[in-house]
Amino acid sequence: MRKIFSSRTVVTIIIAVIVIVGLIAGSNWWAKRTNTPPFIQRFGNDLAGGVSRVIAMPTNAVGRTANSIGNLLDTFSENRDLKSKIDEYAQNKVRLQTIEEENASLKKQLKLQATLTDYKTVSAVTISRSPTTWQSQLVINKGLNSGLKKGMPVLAGAGIIGRISEVNTTNAKVALISDTSEEANRFAITIKGDDGDVNGIVTNFNREKNQLIMGQVTSDNKIKKGDLVKTSGLGGIIPAGIFVGTVTSVTKDDYGLSKQINIEPAADLGNITTVVVAVSEIGAQ
Repeated sequence: MRKIFSSRTVVTIIIAVIVIVGLIAGSNWWAKRTNTPPFIQRFGNDLAGGVSRVIAMPTNAVGRTANSIGNLLDTFSENRDLKSKIDEYAQNKVRLQTIEEENASLKKQLKLQATLTDYKTVSAVTISRSPTTWQSQLVINKGLNSGLKKGMPVLAGAGIIGRISEVNTTNAKVALISDTSEEANRFAITIKGDDGDVNGIVTNFNREKNQLIMGQVTSDNKIKKGDLVKTSGLGGIIPAGIFVGTVTSVTKDDYGLSKQINIEPAADLGNITTVVVAVSEIGAQ
């Protein structure tokens, strides 16, 4: 059988092992005596460092990209949550304002009902008010089922705002006191002056000043700012003694022949959300 290793091969291997061991021992000895590693070690270290940097560059880039995407997704999620909270806050604010307005209106109604001792009252809510008929009428959510009849006075805030003009089973139309159309039934009113009462009707409505106008007044009785205005009951539809408003000024009409009395309504005619209907046979038709 042929020998696997010849004598020359064995000698070469032994010499190679001795050289490697010597290089390692020499490198260690040199490293201990100097601050600079030997050339072979430096070359190996530099080669390993370069390979590590080459491998690390795309790895770090991928890591940074992943972190950026993660942060972007987190920011998007947080932004969405914040927008949702802002929308919810706005909705709650509007809801709170609406409740506060309704609460204030209902408190005024309770005070008003306390003065209507001669009438049974029915509370209702405005369910429709068209911009085209804003000054003339609105619709409330009570009708025949609640005992309402045509002609009954309707109040809001501190005074009268109109009367029932049409009654359905579950709702009714209210003709406002500010209605100045030709077919509107005028409200008969009276002013408590120092020299006696002055009777008349609501003839017009000043939209700019939000004031009722009592025109064609020929009485010489003295009327001054702050005098109270109430329904007179002379029209035979609206009962007497319901508060209408207060006098703001007394002027002459366009022809200078008669007085014109400007009246600040007791109720806010531009903001009517809840009303009280004075149910009485006096005002019913």
